[in-house]
Amino acid sequence: MTIATTHVGSLPRGDRLSALLLAKDKGEPYDRAEFERTVQAAINDAVRHQREAGVTIVSDGELGKVGYSTYMQERLSGFGGHIERKPAKDLAAHPDLAKKLGAIMGSQEFTRASCVDEVKLIDLQPALDDIRRFKSALEAEGDGTRAFMNAASPGLITAFQVNKYYPSHEAYLDALVAAMRPEYEAILDAGLDIQFDCPDLAMSAHTGYQDLSEEEFVKIAALNVEALNAATEGLPADRMRMHLCWGNYEGPHDHDIALEKVIDVVLSARPNTILFESANPCHEHEWVVWRDAEIPDDKILAPGVIDTCSNYVEHPQLVAQRLQRFIDIVGADRVIASTDCGFGTFAGFGKIDPEVTWKKLRNLRLGADLAAG
Repeated sequence: MTIATTHVGSLPRGDRLSALLLAKDKGEPYDRAEFERTVQAAINDAVRHQREAGVTIVSDGELGKVGYSTYMQERLSGFGGHIERKPAKDLAAHPDLAKKLGAIMGSQEFTRASCVDEVKLIDLQPALDDIRRFKSALEAEGDGTRAFMNAASPGLITAFQVNKYYPSHEAYLDALVAAMRPEYEAILDAGLDIQFDCPDLAMSAHTGYQDLSEEEFVKIAALNVEALNAATEGLPADRMRMHLCWGNYEGPHDHDIALEKVIDVVLSARPNTILFESANPCHEHEWVVWRDAEIPDDKILAPGVIDTCSNYVEHPQLVAQRLQRFIDIVGADRVIASTDCGFGTFAGFGKIDPEVTWKKLRNLRLGADLAAG
């Protein structure tokens, strides 16, 4: 038996690609032909590297997007301005550490808009361009590779693009359900799996919603999952996956909400495959929460057994040991070996060396083979 391997989606962008993405994001002049050539070349290279590393379910690396949580601003109406984000609750107590991390990882230079008007889909073409580039790269490497593309969940968008227009959180979600569904459908219609990025179900408790109590936050998370379920109604659950995380940065994480507080909400979402952090030392112990949970029979667990905040390359034996915990819970046929988070969450921002990324993914494959016996 072979255990499939995958990752959360984003891969490191080169300096030139990052510069082009940031210029486009800021509305600055850029060479459109060079942009197209650079993005396509980067995706071609990423698909080839993933296949060489033995990744079973590959992505386009999100290389055509400035970031996973703000890219939709060029596709939807209703967003404007720029607001500075609140420091994560754990880093707010350690400003010197925050400065050090900024020096190592770079700055988040992308536009962080607010919702200031009615949200509607105005341009699906960027999504179709992402799909076209990815399929071109897949075809160049030969047929038969299973592939997925990332998309923002409605709840994720509300967490990053703060509501300053709609009368309620629910009304904002309702607008996003209608506005984002065509993108979801386009990805699936192209024969790709879709991954919904959902840090709004965990990380946002100590970032965007840090002023709420845990009980209030869980209610928001439940509303966000209801919106995701509405946005994907009728779409095939076995071709959908969702990613749960507490933030892809090397901080104390001593204000993270516990998995046990949100696991029931997470399990109520429609996507069959759940990717989650399990190498992060603040959450690795929570494998017991999965063990004790009532996991529906159609759910597939894709634990992060590779850390994406460190350039340490995990030993295959460690990968296998981490995977075994989840194999013992649901069986090897319902486990996919994955990473904690993305390797290049935003353009120009990240700590993992590109060459180390491929070494980590190669050892992910080796560890999965060991676990499969």
